[in-house]
Amino acid sequence: KDSVFFARCGYNVSAFDISDAGIEKTKRLAEKANVFVDVFKVNIWDFRLERKYDILFSSGVLHYIKPEIKEEIFANYKSFTEIGGINALHCFVDKPFISEVPGKESHSQHWKSGQLFMLYHDWYIIKCSEYVFNCNSAGIPHKHAANRMYARKMMQGLSAENKISIKQT
Repeated sequence: KDSVFFARCGYNVSAFDISDAGIEKTKRLAEKANVFVDVFKVNIWDFRLERKYDILFSSGVLHYIKPEIKEEIFANYKSFTEIGGINALHCFVDKPFISEVPGKESHSQHWKSGQLFMLYHDWYIIKCSEYVFNCNSAGIPHKHAANRMYARKMMQGLSAENKISIKQT
């Protein structure tokens, strides 16, 4: 639904999913909205960008990236973002006061607080926030902690003071 939203806003959109159901849902929603989304099937572990984008958006996926390949994947994302482009990212984070999520997949790896922010230490941070929210997936009430970050790729040569702007929410 996010990719169709961006397409409806006039963006040329490429989107990927690992599941056939996700691909088909995107195609159905795009057809219903009368927009085009270049959607394809791929595993996030294996996929690397090969052309530059103005916006990279990810929500509900980053916790599937294996810890040992996070830096490689984000180096790729950052290098294939246009100067002035934005990476808008959302990931689940571990918090000691939140119990294990019921039915958590074994290949799901929550991030540590600040980990996403640190991968973008050399970009202008438009906004970075961490929050806790209620969920009822699988019919079992529970909580999640998440990190949301919007970062802009700046031209090289800016000083660190000009790159970081943190706003508490």
